Order: sequence, then structure tokens, then C-alpha cells
Amino acid sequence: MARFILSRLFNGLAVLLGVVSLVFYLFQVLPGDGAQMTLGQRSDLASLQSVRRELGLDLPPWQRYLRYMNDLSPISIHPPKVGQAYALEHDGIILFRSQNNTLLLKYPNLRRSYQTRQPVTEVLSSALPGTLLLSLSAMLMAGLLGVLLGCLAAKFVGTSIDQGIQTVSVLGISVPSFFAAILISFLFGHLWRSWTGLPMTGSWLLTDPFDGPRPAPAHLILPAITLGIRPLAIIVQLTRSAVLDILERDFIRTARAKGLREREVYLRHVLPNAMPPVVTAISGWLASLLAGSVFVEYVFGWHGLGKVTVDALMNFDMPVVMGCVLLVAFFFVLINILVDLIHAWLDPRIRLH
Repeated sequence: MARFILSRLFNGLAVLLGVVSLVFYLFQVLPGDGAQMTLGQRSDLASLQSVRRELGLDLPPWQRYLRYMNDLSPISIHPPKVGQAYALEHDGIILFRSQNNTLLLKYPNLRRSYQTRQPVTEVLSSALPGTLLLSLSAMLMAGLLGVLLGCLAAKFVGTSIDQGIQTVSVLGISVPSFFAAILISFLFGHLWRSWTGLPMTGSWLLTDPFDGPRPAPAHLILPAITLGIRPLAIIVQLTRSAVLDILERDFIRTARAKGLREREVYLRHVLPNAMPPVVTAISGWLASLLAGSVFVEYVFGWHGLGKVTVDALMNFDMPVVMGCVLLVAFFFVLINILVDLIHAWLDPRIRLH
């Protein structure tokens, strides 16, 4: 089991390294200048050169990459004077010091935003709760409603109820998230707002000039429904197939022959045996929602990692984009590792692969 865990951790670190490397080098080929975006269009040449030197943009790409990885690594190497100042600024511990180099143990440094000069960790910490709240709400809605509709379709298989549920689920899979977000926002938040009472855009917290920030639960409904449409459709199909498969088993016939009511048959025998593939799908979709909430958050004006990423891309704010991508990739890898460990615990044969 220890060997299995180490292999999964190694694979996860390799994925994170690949993601960071790919996104970093994409920024090297994209047209744009971080110094120009920082100072604005009316900046003079001397100021641009000074900012490029401060941000390290005057260095070759490979040196910039090594510097970024050095900042990102929990163990970094710096010149003696720079290392001492770096340790004080980032709460680092000096592991080794010589005349030429200083070895530090520290938290990963995601640098500062080009636009606001705010530490990227603060930008992410303010946006992450919104994305987690939106993703968990969407997944909770999709999981509960998907299992209910899947069981309903399996119970009335071949009828108009089954066909209607399957038609709706196929439409949910087919509609792109950005189109669904625009359509739902316009219809329920603008055109029919007098009946729904739901706002077209808005975040979880509203800032009142007198009372300060206060929660706005109504702003969560439309983006959560939009984000949960695709996983809802998948869960409906999986639940229906799994329940139909379990209903054909001999132990279900035995349970019915004993005189158990249909409700007890479903709760005690069908659902416990049909849920493992559904739970696996839910865990996978939860990781995907963290990465796939970009368009939904931007359309609804929801303050989260997706909206922060789009705003940073428009401003060519590379540290913020790198931080958002790295954080989403970390959650994606972490959830997949946890799912692999749960499967290995339930089925020891998986550890051999």
C-alpha cells in the first residue's frame, strides 16, 4: 500500500510540474508585455526597462523559468544577502549557508500580481471560497437530483417518464456551459426576473457601505444550476444503468420473494449496490467543476478563481494566472489521488496495477 501511495504522489507531482511548465512557456509565446500592462500605454521607455528588470522580464525565458521554479519550490537556493532578505520576507528557515549560496526552507512563493502588486496568495485566498461554494453547491444539487431522477427512470423503464428523463439528460450533456450560462442568466435573471426574483449577476457577498459585507444566497442559485447541468445529466444516466443492472440480480428477486416492500428493496439492496460507480463519477466531476467554472463565473459575475483567471488573462497578469492554474491542478490531482486510495482500500487488486 505504501508503494501504491508513493507512486500516486509521484504521478501527481509530475502532473503539476507539467502543468506549470506548459502554462509558463505559453506565456512566453503569447503577444503581450507584463511591464506594459503594469504601467499602462503612456509609459516611457526608461520606466518600462526598470519594471522589466524588477520583474525579471529582461532575462531569457529559461532563466525566468528556473527563477519561477526556485520561488515555487519549498526548498530554494539564493545568494547569501538575497537569501537572508528572502527568508525574512517569506518566513523561511535557513537550512545551509555558505559564501556563495543560501539554502532555504519556505512556503511556495507565487509572487505578486503585476497589476495590483498584491501577493498572489492573497488574491487566491479571497477567490477560492467562492469557487468552492459554487462547485460544492452545484455538485450537491447534481448528485441528489441525479440519483433521484435516475432511480425514477429505472423504475418506469420504457415508459414516457423514462424517455422524458433521458431526453432532458441528453440535452444537458450536449449544451456547452458558456451557452447555458448566457441563456439561463438572460431568461431567469433578466427576462423573467419579475417571476423568479433572481438577479442576473452577482457574487456571494455584497458590500454594503453602512453594514459591510453580507451574504446574498439568491446570487448562488442560477450559477449553481448552470454549473450542475452537465454532471446532473451524467449522474442520471449512470444511476439508471446501475439500478437496472442491480434489479436483474438474483438477490433482488429473493428480497421481493420474502415480501419486502419496494421502498425497502431500493433502500436496503438496490441503492447500496448501485452507488459505487455513481460516487466515483461525483468525485471526478467535483474536480472538473473547479476547473470548469471559468465561463460560468465570468458570465454571472461570480467572484471566484474562474473570474480572477479571466481578468488576469485580459491584463496579461502572469503570476495570477499561474497561481490559479496551479491551485486548480493541485485540487484536481488531490481529489484523484484520494479516489485512487479509496478504490485501492476497497479492492486490493488495484494496488497491483
